[in-house]
Amino acid sequence: MRTGSQYLESLKDGREVVIDGKVVKDVTTHPAFEGVTRTVAGLYDHVNAHPEDLTFTSPKTGQPVALWHQIPRSRQDLVRRRKGIAKFTELSYGMIGRGPDCMGSFFAGFASSPEIFAKDNPEFGENVVRFHEKIRDEHLWCTVAIIPPQVDRSKTAHEIGDHIVAGVFEERDDGIVIRGAQMLATGSAISDYLHLSCVVPLRQGDEKHAISLAVPIGAPGLRLYSRRGYGAGQPSTFDYPLSTRFDETDSLAVFHDVFVPWEDVFVFKNIQTTLDQWHETAAHVLGNNQAQIRLVTKTKFLVGLGRKIAETNAIDKIPSVQWHLGELASWASLIEGMVLASEAEAVTKPNGVVIPHPRFLYGAIGLQYQLYPKIISLVRELAGGGVIQVPSSVHEYKNPDTAGDIKRYIKSPKLKSEEKVKLFKLAWDIIGSEFAGRHTQYEMFYIGAPFVSKSYAYRKYDFSDCVDLVHRCLEGYDMES
Repeated sequence: MRTGSQYLESLKDGREVVIDGKVVKDVTTHPAFEGVTRTVAGLYDHVNAHPEDLTFTSPKTGQPVALWHQIPRSRQDLVRRRKGIAKFTELSYGMIGRGPDCMGSFFAGFASSPEIFAKDNPEFGENVVRFHEKIRDEHLWCTVAIIPPQVDRSKTAHEIGDHIVAGVFEERDDGIVIRGAQMLATGSAISDYLHLSCVVPLRQGDEKHAISLAVPIGAPGLRLYSRRGYGAGQPSTFDYPLSTRFDETDSLAVFHDVFVPWEDVFVFKNIQTTLDQWHETAAHVLGNNQAQIRLVTKTKFLVGLGRKIAETNAIDKIPSVQWHLGELASWASLIEGMVLASEAEAVTKPNGVVIPHPRFLYGAIGLQYQLYPKIISLVRELAGGGVIQVPSSVHEYKNPDTAGDIKRYIKSPKLKSEEKVKLFKLAWDIIGSEFAGRHTQYEMFYIGAPFVSKSYAYRKYDFSDCVDLVHRCLEGYDMES
């Protein structure tokens, strides 16, 4: 399998990543990306070191490959997949949302139904299977850009015009040329491939935007405009332990006439197939199952953080504090329980692919935008002013003239000063820093605006048995009863 050092070396491919108005020469050494690239390198090394928990045997090469690429054929496959992804997400405490396990899961779903892509051209079905095998067997990280830029939401892609939304600019014998932009390419600056498509419903006239394809991050003409890196400029990992290690960054992907060979094209100018790739295959379910497994890890981390803060400040015996901790536990248990329920009630599709039950999976997704801010708010209340009244940086401890004051006045009954500050710095980095604000926004809009997540829950819930109960009740009495 690919090692961490091989991953770092692969990022030096001439990719065009722009930050602060300049093209980054090397993302592995730039302050905005250095920390997270080393974290991801560590993730690859961990998978290598623990193949029994995190891999399965490639049906093509016979070699161990990452578990999230497996197309589940039984409930046991789902259980092992969930346990493996959980162990993988625990390495980043659920903070890396679009890691290799995310689109790896989506492409396993795509490849499970090549006939959906082959409706227009048999080669497109072959292409999606081949690409799935490529990222699986070569241990590559594919990220995604599937949302049009927020230029004018009252118009469809073709109505905006001027090649703003990424789409087909030219069709050639050997491939197509893409021009325009797409968001949000989370993690793209430090990944291997970008999947370009559209998850927003398209309309008649949008055909040139109705595509699905993969492009190497280092492809000529692909430019990534990264937002500010939250780890850049921080005084130390002690002060910003999450920002400096787990900021996967987000980018606007701009295609300046990027050539894509036909072998990397999966959907071409077909609005219906662009939609079907998500919902007529197992992709949307498997990809979002990964997301919910990761969210379980993240909420457990926050519950543990709240509990640790209460113990540190010796307030965990106060009834009102226990109420807060119970509230935290309830929300976290709800998310975890829905993931386990979707797995326990797994559904076998006609092609033999086994997926988590959509009723429970999308029920959890429908609550995500409400639950995550609630959990963050509860941890805020438990921390109180403690996350604000901390020294500006680790240097207060390193200066003999200031260290005495800090150690005397910032401490707790159970932790010495340095340990308490370390805990509250960690808490601030997930509830109050720029990194924290981005994560709240990310979880609230992970699958789109709130009405989108609720609409998925609506469509995936079978109301018939619920309505049957009402009918039985109504039929059990009348005006003469």
